[in-house]
Amino acid sequence: MKLFSEKVRIVLSALMLILLAFWLSGAIELYTLLSITVFLVMGLLSLSLAFIWGYGGILCFGQAAFFGLGAYTYAICAINWGDSTWAVVMAVLLPTLFSLLLGYVIFYGGVSDVYLGAITLAVSLVLFNWVNSTSGSEYHIGEALLGGFNGIPSVPTLNMPFQPDAILSPEAIFMVTAGALALCYALLKFVLLSRFGKTVVAIRENEQRAGLLGYNVPAHKLVTFAIGAAIAGLAGCLYVNWGAFVSPGVFSISQSAQIIIWVIVGGRGTLIGPVISCVLLQWMVTRLGAQQTVDVNLVLGVILAVFVLLIPGGILPTVQRLWRRKRPNTLPATRTSVSEVKP
Repeated sequence: MKLFSEKVRIVLSALMLILLAFWLSGAIELYTLLSITVFLVMGLLSLSLAFIWGYGGILCFGQAAFFGLGAYTYAICAINWGDSTWAVVMAVLLPTLFSLLLGYVIFYGGVSDVYLGAITLAVSLVLFNWVNSTSGSEYHIGEALLGGFNGIPSVPTLNMPFQPDAILSPEAIFMVTAGALALCYALLKFVLLSRFGKTVVAIRENEQRAGLLGYNVPAHKLVTFAIGAAIAGLAGCLYVNWGAFVSPGVFSISQSAQIIIWVIVGGRGTLIGPVISCVLLQWMVTRLGAQQTVDVNLVLGVILAVFVLLIPGGILPTVQRLWRRKRPNTLPATRTSVSEVKP
């Protein structure tokens, strides 16, 4: 009964987000709507790392690699095919396959967490430098010129499935983005309620004990890694549709660093916390970007230092803990451990 009520709550939360997006699409001006769209896209990206790091215990410094692969894959496929339908599928599929290949080498090769972060960061740097060096006319895939540091402009945006002439309006793309965020959030919550999700959390708590109990630790980590990559690829696809443009900046170190900051500030071990912190920080960066007095990167660095040193749990877990203190009769929530998962 408790599990059923939890599933109902997840579905209702996703529907409320979609209804809110539907209301906003007709209640606010276009410029604000476009700003909120990119905030939600980045929220989807933060959701991908919130899952693999917060619940899977996999600290990926190169989440921007999957984000960028999804963005470039969509741009190239949409330009060559003239239809966004299969381009969206490829934008999710290619980062997923790449993560399976990379993750297989990492997890089945026994690479430790420290080296995992270094490898994923190196992958992002390799992709960033490679795409930056493709500015000549000889660097093209079909009709799509890679453009080097100039990027790929005039990318065809989303259309109705298999109807290339039915281009979606900015309001419709906003609805699609909000729907994708709500759907991914709901799916991840359902995954965490499943046996697989509980096993993943148990592995995060005590990887050695989970292995001794007979669980295939590398396989669970690999699937978790691939799920995060698929969501990041979808975010990259939607990011291209927001501006009809993609550049090597999607692979940059600053992009990877921002994702980690969003998760730290929002709170590891939650899904909605990093999304909220992402939207708030993106709004702050946008406002600070309009002035020349304060350096935005300096502000983000100070925020990161404050949360690491003073509020290591993040915004949402800290608020939840303070709320529980005001309700002494309420038992504190416990984290899933290996003993709670039956082989």
